[in-house]
Amino acid sequence: MMMAVSFTRYGRLYYLDPGGHSPKVGDRVLVPTDAGFEVAETIWAPQWVSEDVDGLPVCGGLAGEEHLTRDEANKRRRAEARSVSKRLIKRHDLPMKVVGVDYIDADNVYTVYFSAPHRVDFRALVRDLARNLRARVELRQIGPRDEARLQGGIGPCGRDLCCATFLKDFEPVSVRMAKDQDLPVNPLRIAGACGRLMCCLKFEHPLYQEFRAGAPRVGLTVDTPEGAGVVVGHNVPSDSVIVRLNDGGRRCACSKASVCGPRKAYEETYESS
Repeated sequence: MMMAVSFTRYGRLYYLDPGGHSPKVGDRVLVPTDAGFEVAETIWAPQWVSEDVDGLPVCGGLAGEEHLTRDEANKRRRAEARSVSKRLIKRHDLPMKVVGVDYIDADNVYTVYFSAPHRVDFRALVRDLARNLRARVELRQIGPRDEARLQGGIGPCGRDLCCATFLKDFEPVSVRMAKDQDLPVNPLRIAGACGRLMCCLKFEHPLYQEFRAGAPRVGLTVDTPEGAGVVVGHNVPSDSVIVRLNDGGRRCACSKASVCGPRKAYEETYESS
């Protein structure tokens, strides 16, 4: 059994073992963290999954009134810290942008995440923040990808950003992956909200490699259910091949399995001997 929760609306999903609990979608539940139990919203109700998944944190049950009150108070503290941070950054004239704020009430510690074009000397800022917030303050500079993960948003595909929902780790992405997927090598077309190459180029790349390993190459003469022709393109998402027919030059899309040029060549070579 597995369930999924999110600490913010439309934010990243975290997977839990429901234990002996059966929360419904929208219920507020307790999630174990390094700082103790935190309140999150149930996005997927507990359900059976086909694979064995071990090591998931166990849901602490439905959040009580005292947990919800504490969670609302912490949200107000984080909002206040964000406002104070922006005001003091402007006063110190630092090239920084506040991306997110965490607060651990048990230790009375704020963690302010910020982005900047280069390294920033923020020692004076930390002192002012600690004095205004009456707490210990830590500042952490993050890169463009982590900034997009924390802020969230909509990708070029029209869906929520992968990094802000299900993607756990950032893996290296190269321009070669875009070329293998016949995408234009144009930064405006293959860049995500963070300005870097889209992460989906990485986890879609193996599909294109597998397709090209078994599909007839462009320019090869093949037989199709509609007649003989020449391969002029591939459509990997639909697992089909674009063929220009010899009879009239019409183009048709045929499934990869129905284009039998390579099989016939194999039969002619080996069965005749």
